Amino acid sequence: MNYSYLIQVYAWTALAVGRTLSTRKFGRAAALVVALALAAGLLSGTTAIHAQEAAATPVATTVNINSADAQTIAAGLKGVGQSRALEIVRYREAYGPFASIDELTEVKGIGKSTLDQNRTVITLE
Repeated sequence: MNYSYLIQVYAWTALAVGRTLSTRKFGRAAALVVALALAAGLLSGTTAIHAQEAAATPVATTVNINSADAQTIAAGLKGVGQSRALEIVRYREAYGPFASIDELTEVKGIGKSTLDQNRTVITLE
């Protein structure tokens, strides 16, 4: 989490509240209490958003390109969408299981850079 951003949000909130609540009318203590309450609400909302994002982000696992379906391949490999994943499955069905990870570059649309990005997650079990 980027705490410098949260500090900036707190500072902006304090300034906005300070301008809105005139210290002549309500006093500095009241303005500070409102600013802290708003900042606490913002902070709790921010952490909840980060928790939701972390829960939605899939955990990096290995992808067995010799047995995975197209949807699993597309979800598990960077730079590989549904159409390229289907090409991987078609290649495997036509030529049999992959003998090496480098053989993946024979599939239409899979280049060396895509292979290098995913080399650590690809398995041939």
